[in-house]
Order: sequence, then structure tokens, then C-alpha cells
Amino acid sequence: MSALPWTRVLVWSVRRELWEHRAVLMAPAVIGAVALVGALLSTFRLPAALRSLEAGSAKDGDMLMASYSFMALAVLLTGLLVAAFYSLGALQGERRDRSLLFWKSLPVSDRMTVLSKAAVPLVVTPVVTFAVIFAAQLLMLVWSTAVTVANGISPAVLWKHADLTTMWVVLPYGLIVNALWQAPVFAWFLLVSAWARRTPILWALAPFAIPAILEGLAFRTSHIGGFIGERLLGGFAQAFSIDGKAEAAIDNIGQVAPLRALTQPDLWLGFLFAAVFLAAAIWLRRRREPN
Repeated sequence: MSALPWTRVLVWSVRRELWEHRAVLMAPAVIGAVALVGALLSTFRLPAALRSLEAGSAKDGDMLMASYSFMALAVLLTGLLVAAFYSLGALQGERRDRSLLFWKSLPVSDRMTVLSKAAVPLVVTPVVTFAVIFAAQLLMLVWSTAVTVANGISPAVLWKHADLTTMWVVLPYGLIVNALWQAPVFAWFLLVSAWARRTPILWALAPFAIPAILEGLAFRTSHIGGFIGERLLGGFAQAFSIDGKAEAAIDNIGQVAPLRALTQPDLWLGFLFAAVFLAAAIWLRRRREPN
């Protein structure tokens, strides 16, 4: 019998991870549903806001988009947290519950197993995050349109100020770039998960948190903390051309800058560290025994 293609093995390995860790799918969906309910309840103010917009108020236009932006941010941060906790427990958990012995009995290599686990935070989570945000925002827009029509207001007023087309184009691009930017972070988490016997979160964070605290106490600076924050969410800033203003809004497709994102030396240096961390995680999984 011929061996299965490695792509098929990888896909089924990722599916196995999702079967075992349903929170990867469920947590963003639950938070998206909660944010959607809150946004729907807030539509009682929508008719007054739209009438104010017709009168020329710009402030209410910003408030309309705020609900959609908050919804997206809530789901994005949830996905990030879920991916972090998944990565920290992915390899340590199978040693703790001794399922490692069962999975090692299957014809799936340690390399394929670790790569499938890395694919969850780097590929699956961004896809799930965008899917949940898109569905929640679309439902919100449909409900808001119904409320608008029911109050005798032209839906064109709503659609003009709640234009989600740009967000639905730039968001998946931003999520992809940010996932590439976060590759060494999740690879580090997997390495610690393969090595630590207990509390991998402490071993993963301590090498960075302790120097950051000491730096703040000794020098009153925050270079280490800034580096950590930039590596976690800095991919969005690198993905778009915002004229160097961190607070600038991403409000048009023209700000998409893939060439700028892919030519950043820090991105490729991160890939190098990610490759080293994953190789070390594969080596450890091959040799570590159950806890």
C-alpha cells in the first residue's frame, strides 16, 4: 500500500488537533456571539444616530463603525489568547495524560505532529478569527438595515457610514501578516511545551517578563516590553502604510503594503528563530517520556 501524501497527513493531523481542542473553534465563536448580542441591543439608538448623520453630524458616523470595530477586536484578542494557551499545552498535555504513547504508535512522524500543532495558531486561528468576525458583522449589518427600514430611513445612509467592504478586504491580509510576524512566538511556546513538565506558561514568560521588570525598575525604560508587544501585534503595523503614525486608522485599501511587510528584516529573522524553535520541539518530542 502506497504511503499517503504528506499534505493529506498534515491536513488530517490538523483536524485531529481541532477535534481534541474544540476551544480553538468555539471560543472565538462564543465571544463573537456575545459581542453580536451586545451590538444588536445597542441598535435602539440607531435611528436617532442616522437622523443625526442626515443632519451632518460626523461624530455619529464614527459611533456606527465603533460597534463593528469592537466586535472585531474582541474576537481577534480571543483568538490570540486561545492560540497562546493551545501552543503552551499542545505538547506538554500529551505527555501529562500519556496520550503521547498512543500517538507515537501511529505512522505519523514527530515532525508532522509538531508542524500540525504549529499550523493551528499560525493558520487555523487567523482563518477562524476572520470567519467569525465576517459572520458577526454581516448579521449586524443585516439587522441594522432592517431596523433602519422599519424606522422609515433610507438604508443608504447606514451603508454609507458602515461600509465594511474595506475591513473585509484588509482584515484577512492583516491577519496573515500578523500570523507570520508571530511565528517565533508560537514556535517558542511549542518548544517550552515540549520541554516543561509543569506550568509551561511560567517557563515561557519568565525569560522575558523578569528582564522587562528589572529593566523598568533599574532604568525606568520599557524596551523589552515594547519588543514583546511589537512581536505579538506589530504585524498589523508592518502590514500597512500608515506614514509612521501608530494611531492612524486603516480606512482604505491603498494602505495595504505587502512589499513593505515582506521586506522587513525582523520578519525573516523571526522565521529563522521559529525554524530553530520548531526543530528543537521536534527533537524533544522524539525523546521526552510521559510525565
